[in-house]
Amino acid sequence: MIALARKTLAYEWRRFVPSVFAVGFAGVLLVMQAALVLGIFSTAAIYVSATSADLWIGYPGTQSVNFGRNIGPDVEMRLRMDADIAAVEPYVWVDGDWRARSAVAQAVGGVSIYLSGISTASDAMMFDRVLAPWQRRLLREPGAVIVDRADLPTLASAEGGAAWINNHPVRIVAAVDGLRGLGGVNVIASLESAREISEQSASHGSTYLVARVRKGADVEAVGARLNRGGASFGPHEAWTAQAFAHRSQLYWMFDTGAGAGVLFMAIVVCLVGAVVTSQSLKTVVTGSAREYAVLNALGVSRGALGRVVVEQALWIGGLGLLLAALASLGLMSVARVYRVPVALNGQAMLGCAVLIAVLALLSGIGAMRGLLRADPATLLR
Repeated sequence: MIALARKTLAYEWRRFVPSVFAVGFAGVLLVMQAALVLGIFSTAAIYVSATSADLWIGYPGTQSVNFGRNIGPDVEMRLRMDADIAAVEPYVWVDGDWRARSAVAQAVGGVSIYLSGISTASDAMMFDRVLAPWQRRLLREPGAVIVDRADLPTLASAEGGAAWINNHPVRIVAAVDGLRGLGGVNVIASLESAREISEQSASHGSTYLVARVRKGADVEAVGARLNRGGASFGPHEAWTAQAFAHRSQLYWMFDTGAGAGVLFMAIVVCLVGAVVTSQSLKTVVTGSAREYAVLNALGVSRGALGRVVVEQALWIGGLGLLLAALASLGLMSVARVYRVPVALNGQAMLGCAVLIAVLALLSGIGAMRGLLRADPATLLR
């Protein structure tokens, strides 16, 4: 009887095409929603993921990168005293107001930005996965800044253009990709420029310290050691880069209205996909009621017919999954061209595949109720 399911799919494929497209449509909705959720909230931790540092040290209890508070300059001394710390550098965060020097800017008005003050040393860690060495050297010019290429229209500026941040003149020396963040426009400057704009000297400390541990050292153990004692150096807390990125993403995902809205949309998409898939399979089974009635009259049990329906549902789910994968690849390519934040990892893809398979299986089981209509008496009507 199982062979019957495959042969039915092969010889009557036109009847099953709508179901395959329904599953594929549900799969595309699910995959793209997952990609958008991961893409949007991964930008909340772009400062961490674009940096090669192993440890982040900031003010105790910081919920997200953008909520950093200054830590004292003595904390850097404590890190440099640790035998497992190979390199330390400060990172200054400044909330700023951008005003461009153009007629267009007057129409746009001020733009809220996040100014990152970083080291311009050739071996610096901050944003070393986004900035090329020559771009970092450009920041040594007083007032030089780097922005994301996609944010130039928002800033009403162009590469090489001039603007003001908190009434301090700056110049865009380069535009790069991969700096777009959540909640504001990211602007990168040197530590010196950022401190001049914030009007705070180095004696006030920095928002964060990032550190690289010695090769072979246990990063988590070093972070835990830094969190024990050391109160005399001033309040501070150390996180591994992975933990701090995860912490920032969870904050934006679960503790903000934006995160709750996106997650709610993801649940709605799952429900819509389940309903569409289920109804499509039910239509197929209902349309085959007379054929099932014939088989039932010939002595085929309802259990065997049910297994046929379930196998058909799994085949439809597999084909729909393949269709969804191809369509999603195309859509994600288009999204990347237009710099829409999308991201997928192995766990998300596996989760989507399992969910689509479960949807198809449950829909097949639900459609089995159509077999109750497969009464041989229907042949006489």
